[in-house]
Amino acid sequence: MSVSSDSSRSEFVNKFSRSKRPYLIRAMHEWMGDNSHTPHIVVDASVNGVSVPREHVKDGKIILNISESAAHNLKLTNDAVSFRARFSGVAFDVWVPMQSVLGIYARETGQGMIFSRDAETNEQVETVELPDDIESTNSRPHLTIVK
Repeated sequence: MSVSSDSSRSEFVNKFSRSKRPYLIRAMHEWMGDNSHTPHIVVDASVNGVSVPREHVKDGKIILNISESAAHNLKLTNDAVSFRARFSGVAFDVWVPMQSVLGIYARETGQGMIFSRDAETNEQVETVELPDDIESTNSRPHLTIVK
């Protein structure tokens, strides 16, 4: 079996590479909940598609409480964070694309993760060099029982 070219290998790897950000946010959110901490996310409100109450944006950023008690119908998908919350007593449907989430932290301890603004565009995918000819491994493994 022969692999055609380096560019096709790279395209294959990049096509199936997904951002780690939504997975890390979900994991941190769960960890904070399990430890009775209040998860907050820091959002770059200048990113296209961000829907937050603009009167609460400061220096282009907004901090959102995404605890179960504050964020109703919270959805942490691979594409966005969405929920309904009250801001100064007024209900608002929040939509935050994943690439706009700059970090997640626990209010009580400050522990969390900060993401680079351009992590998605600069994320490097390491490709493994494959030999031009890969030997077939169709033979059965030889196992020996040791007593």
